[in-house]
Amino acid sequence: MNQKIGDLLLDGEKVIFGKSDWRVLHEDTFYEYYKPYRHPKSAHDIWGGHGLETFGGDLELVAASDPNHVWTVLEDGMSDDYWIVTGIHRVNRICYLLTEVPHNSIQIDFRVRYRPRPVSLTKIGLARQIAQIKRVERESNITI
Repeated sequence: MNQKIGDLLLDGEKVIFGKSDWRVLHEDTFYEYYKPYRHPKSAHDIWGGHGLETFGGDLELVAASDPNHVWTVLEDGMSDDYWIVTGIHRVNRICYLLTEVPHNSIQIDFRVRYRPRPVSLTKIGLARQIAQIKRVERESNITI
């Protein structure tokens, strides 16, 4: 096998996992750092009041929004978990979210655990995850 831990061959090209690894963080970090908000013209009350529906006027609001501020909530399909991911996705979507802080397409997802029961991060856990986001932004030369 042409693979070792930390390396992967894709179509003969070597991809090294390291600083640019995709990050999976807790949903608390998403709410604290990216600051989702309810669009004043939203027609539905979903996802804790922050969500925009995947049809009608809400979808038009998403399409007219800055893509760097749009996130999609996806269902996993394999478990009871949900995922908050950057950008506009059309498959397995639950709703869309708009945030005050742009994601700038960094490689990051937020896991929303549903079962056995949701667990919140401690203050130090939240601080550590926010530090990870800032590190990814620095590595990507993104300034907020």
